[in-house]
Amino acid sequence: MQAQALHQAALRTPWLRLGRAGVLAAAALAAVALAAAWLAHLVALNNGMNALHEASQRRLETVAAELGGLVSRFEYLPALLETTPAVTRLLAAPGDKALREQANLALNRINAVAGADMVFVLEPGGTALAAADWDQPATPVGHNYAYRPYMTQALKDGRGRFFGIGATSGRAGYFLSYALRDASERTLGVATVKVDLEPALRNWAGSPGELLIADERGVVLLATQRGWAFRALHPLSAEQRAAVLHEKAYDPDPALLRWQPLEPGPGTSWRVEVEGVEHLATTRELPALRWQMRALDPLAPVQAAARNAAWIAALAAAVAFLGVTAAWLSRRAAMQKLAAQEALKAANDTLEARVTERTQQLSDTNATLAAEVEQRKTAEASLRETQQELVHAAKLAVLGQISAGLAHELNQPLAALRTLSDNAVVLMDKQRLDDTRGNLVRISQMVGRLGELTRRLKTFAHKPGDHAIPTPLAAAVANAQALLADRMRRNGVQFDSELPAPAPWVLADPTLLEQVLVNLLANAVDATARAPERRIRLAAWRDGARVLVSVSDTGSGIAPEIAPRLFEPFATSKPPGAGLGLGLMISRRIVGAFGGTLTADENAGGGATFRIELPACEAAPDTPPDHDPLPRS
Repeated sequence: MQAQALHQAALRTPWLRLGRAGVLAAAALAAVALAAAWLAHLVALNNGMNALHEASQRRLETVAAELGGLVSRFEYLPALLETTPAVTRLLAAPGDKALREQANLALNRINAVAGADMVFVLEPGGTALAAADWDQPATPVGHNYAYRPYMTQALKDGRGRFFGIGATSGRAGYFLSYALRDASERTLGVATVKVDLEPALRNWAGSPGELLIADERGVVLLATQRGWAFRALHPLSAEQRAAVLHEKAYDPDPALLRWQPLEPGPGTSWRVEVEGVEHLATTRELPALRWQMRALDPLAPVQAAARNAAWIAALAAAVAFLGVTAAWLSRRAAMQKLAAQEALKAANDTLEARVTERTQQLSDTNATLAAEVEQRKTAEASLRETQQELVHAAKLAVLGQISAGLAHELNQPLAALRTLSDNAVVLMDKQRLDDTRGNLVRISQMVGRLGELTRRLKTFAHKPGDHAIPTPLAAAVANAQALLADRMRRNGVQFDSELPAPAPWVLADPTLLEQVLVNLLANAVDATARAPERRIRLAAWRDGARVLVSVSDTGSGIAPEIAPRLFEPFATSKPPGAGLGLGLMISRRIVGAFGGTLTADENAGGGATFRIELPACEAAPDTPPDHDPLPRS
């Protein structure tokens, strides 16, 4: 009955009975609907692709920071082997089996703490002499790696980097190398650390879409789709195949990944077809590694949403056109008005059904948005964890820089201890008990000095806590000064510390506060490297509920091109390899987390001053006195 009534109403509609006029009206309706559908589809598709591009850019920034943090955790390790006696003795006598066994055990202990995939030492000819896994079937010991780029780069430039499949283990990894030299700058060998990037790959697998990293030849090194690894985006040239064959990084004739660029997308993205599926590929360069990251997001959901928007726009345009037509026809005659109203009612019924359908679609969209919010919360939590790892990696990098100075601080008291203990034996044989007692007192003092130095080093390397606590500023300043004392002395820097008595306490994490002070003092030492007057002055005072700390130097000051972005990531005036430009950014975030601020100004007479402002607090109960700085050698 309802269908028959609608049919009769349609027959009474005037423009349907006008012949040619009805055809023209239908054509106009179709044209309006098609135009609205095309415009809605275009806008929805562009908006969806822009949203995918922005999300992929943020994801690539997070992955780049995580990858850089993972590699930087081990950059200090090859250079640290230069201060390992077992390694240096083996390189001086590579044929000694006893020295080789000692070096193997030393490397095993070091790697047990560092957590690298492998640590091994090679002689200048490229043969591995010792390794942390010397007792495993896949150990590099005895194999020659002179053809590896990390070996040739270390011999030429002092350091090397390389990513490839292990020649003996068959596992891919990132290799960091360092040339070990004696006092006359003669190369004794090369220390190499292999870093496993699989942990980062497992973290990336939880991100939306796919992610891959390709080298300068276009060969995929890492990918969330395991089947894409070591497949080429395009065929390799003859020169490239020859280079890969020489380096033995991977198969010199890799299988091709079905990768077909289609057209440019928003920003740096492209629409590509990968393995028969259309994606939006967003690219980010890693210049330091000569790698290229690509985030791939399937376009099917965006295209489906654009089609839905086109259908909705076409329906809305059709309803609007029908409404206008009905209104226009209702003015032609009173008899036609009733038919137009009936047609409009039918259109309204259809619209209500469409609205109900659209309401359901909106409910589904809201549910999808709620799921995306949860994913974003998870990503933010991962970002916070990555930032904490980046802070710890920066701290370990500082330890690597000052390791040589700490070795000097330890060797001098050790030599004195040996002399005093030998003298004590002689004095006891001669019954000179008073002199013997004096030697033993001096030995006790030097042991205390060594214990204080190792305590400060362990405190600095310890990971920070989660909350700010009452912290003595004097102890943090003393520890920072002690860690950099040898470096200041070697650079001829005069350090002055002015703290009120009693020294103030602040709300902070002790280890993080020491990290900020070490970073500012280390930057001040670098800034005064070429200054005629090399002086650093640290002062602190309390101002009401705040404590202010200033670190001033007589160095070169802040470069004008760096000043506007001084606290931004990777902003540095140091030469390549001397720093990443992350120290001041990390320091400002640390101080900000305590409720404080970190600012910088140029000094009128030259140099720069960095000011830290932190919340003041009262001294914690039952707290021992502040530690004095270590005595200078």
